[in-house]
Amino acid sequence: MNFNSIVKVFVPSDTSFFPLFEEDAKILIHAAELLKQLMASEPPENRESLVKQIKAVELEGDEVTHKIYDQLNKSFITPFDREDIQELASRLDDVVDFINGSSQRVNLYKPKSFIHIFPEMAETIYLAAVEIETSLHGLKNAVKNRERIIQSCINLNTIENKGDDLYHQGISELFEGEADAKELIKKKEILETLEKCIDKAEDVSDVIKTILIKLA
Repeated sequence: MNFNSIVKVFVPSDTSFFPLFEEDAKILIHAAELLKQLMASEPPENRESLVKQIKAVELEGDEVTHKIYDQLNKSFITPFDREDIQELASRLDDVVDFINGSSQRVNLYKPKSFIHIFPEMAETIYLAAVEIETSLHGLKNAVKNRERIIQSCINLNTIENKGDDLYHQGISELFEGEADAKELIKKKEILETLEKCIDKAEDVSDVIKTILIKLA
C-alpha cells in the first residue's frame, strides 16, 4: 500500500465540497427558472427585471465557484480527484454563464418578438439543471447512488439531443419565416447561445461520469 492509500485510510476526506456543489446546483436551478420566465415574458418591458435577476444569480454562482477553489487549496484529502473537483466547478459555472449570456443577448438585441423555440429551449435547460442537481446530490454517496447518477447522465445526453433538434428546427423556421434581416440575426444569436448552454450542461455530466469511473 503506497503512502497516498495509507493517508486515505487514516485521514477522512474533506466533505465540505458537497454542500458547496449542492448550493451551486440550487443556483443553477434558480437561473434556469428565471430564464424560463424571461423566454415566456410578454410584454417586453417585463424582461429587464428578469435579466437583472439572472445576472445577480450568476454572480452568486461565481462566489460559490471561488469558495470551491478556496476550499480545494485548503484541503489535504478530497472526496475525489482535485482536478475533477476543479473541472466540475468550472463546468457548472459555464452553464450559469451561458444562461446569463442568453439573457444578456435578449437585453442587448431587444428582438421585437420571440420565436416559440425560445421557451422550449429554456424548458430544456431547466430539465438539464434538474438532472444535474440530482447527480450532484448523489455524489455524497457515489457508490450507493451510482445507478441513479448514471441515469441522470443518460437523461442529460437525451436532453442535449433534444436541444440540438430544437436548435435546428429554430434555425430552419427563422430562415423560412423571418423577413427582417436584423431580426433574423438577433434571434439566431440568442438561439445559438441557448443551444451552447445545453451543450455545457452535458459537459457537466461528462465530468460526473469521469468521477464515477475513478471511484469504481
